[in-house]
Amino acid sequence: MSMPFIDLKAQQRVVEQEIKANIAAVLEHCRFIMGPEVTEAEAALAEYAGVRHALTCGSGTDALMMLLMALDIGPGDAVFTSPYTFIATLEAIELVGATPVCVDVDPRSFNIDPERLALACRALKAGDPELHPLPKDYAKLTPRAVMPVDLFGLPAEYDAVERVAAEHGLHVLCDAAQSFGAEYHGKKAASLGLASATSFFPAKPLGVYGDGGAVFTNDDALAETLVSVRVHGMGKDRYHNVRLGLNARFDTIQAAVLLPKLKIFPGELDARQAVADAYDAGLADVVETPRIPGHCRSAWAQYSILTPGRDALRETLAEQGIPTMVYYPLACHLQPAYAHLGYAVGDMPVSEGLSSRIVSLPMHPYLSKDDVARVIEAVHGA
Repeated sequence: MSMPFIDLKAQQRVVEQEIKANIAAVLEHCRFIMGPEVTEAEAALAEYAGVRHALTCGSGTDALMMLLMALDIGPGDAVFTSPYTFIATLEAIELVGATPVCVDVDPRSFNIDPERLALACRALKAGDPELHPLPKDYAKLTPRAVMPVDLFGLPAEYDAVERVAAEHGLHVLCDAAQSFGAEYHGKKAASLGLASATSFFPAKPLGVYGDGGAVFTNDDALAETLVSVRVHGMGKDRYHNVRLGLNARFDTIQAAVLLPKLKIFPGELDARQAVADAYDAGLADVVETPRIPGHCRSAWAQYSILTPGRDALRETLAEQGIPTMVYYPLACHLQPAYAHLGYAVGDMPVSEGLSSRIVSLPMHPYLSKDDVARVIEAVHGA
C-alpha cells in the first residue's frame, strides 16, 4: 500500500469546516485581493514570528524579489548565497539584475558555511578568484547582501553569518522559504536578519492551497517600502507610482485558508519533531541522519538522509510503496540557466557531493507511527 510523501488530505480533514466557512465569507464580501482576511493573517503571522511587520505576497519568489527591490539591490551588486537550494533563490537575485556569488555549504547542516562566506567576501574584495571561486565579471561587482537559505527547515548559523556581514557591510536577508516555525537561539526563523522571506506553497510546513509568501521585518522604513513594491511601486495610492514594483499581492482566499492552518501549526510542528525523533532513533546506524544543533529547532520541511546507495535505496522503497524525493539533484551553480556565471564542476564540492547522496523520506505531521516504522524497516532492508 502506497503512502503519501506529504499528506495534505489528512490535514484538510482537521480544518476543513473552518476553511470552508472562511472561503464562503470571502465569496460573500467579494474582496478577492488584499481583503480583510489578508490584514488578519498579516497580524497573526507577525505575532507568531515575533516581529513588527509581516507583509504577505503572491509567492516565496515574490517575497525574495520584494526584499531585494526595496533595498535597491540590482545591476552591479553582488549577493552571496548558497548554491544548494531551490532555483528561486538565485533566480530572484538575477531577476532584479544583481549577481549571485555562490558559497558552498556545511556538509552536515546543508546551510551556507560562514567560514567559506568570509573567504568569498575577501576574495571579491581582493578580486582574487584563486582565494574562492567567483562569477564572471566579478571585478565589476559591489557586495551588498548575503542571503542564507534555511534548507529543509533548519536555520543557518546566523550569529556567525551576521559577524561576517557586519565586517563587510552586508545586509542579511534570510531565505526562510522552508523554515517558517523553526527557531534559532529561541527566536523564530522569520525574525532573523534584517528581514526574512518565506513561502506558503502547499507543501511547505505552513502552506495554503496555491501560491503565497510573506516578508518579515522589524525595520519600519523597510516595511513601508515593501508595501510600495508589492503593488507596482505605489506612492500615496495605486495611481501614484514612486518606484518600480511588482504585482505581488496575496489572494484573500489564500489568507482564508492560512488562518485556520496557523492555529494548528504549533501542534503540527510538534508532530513533525516526533516523526524526526523516531527516524533519528531508527536510522542513525544505517545512514547519515540530519544533525540539528542544540540551539536550533527545525521546522522539518523535509527529513533528508545521506547514503552512497541512494538510487538502490529509492528503488527498494518504491517497490514497497514508500515515496522518496531528491532535493536537489544538480546544484544551482551547475544549472544550465546559470552557465553565464562561469562556475565549473569542483567549485562547490560539498554541494556537488550532497546532490549525489541525499534523499528525503516521507515527512508530515500526520505520518502514523506504523508508517514511520514501515519506512525505517524498509531502509534497513535496502
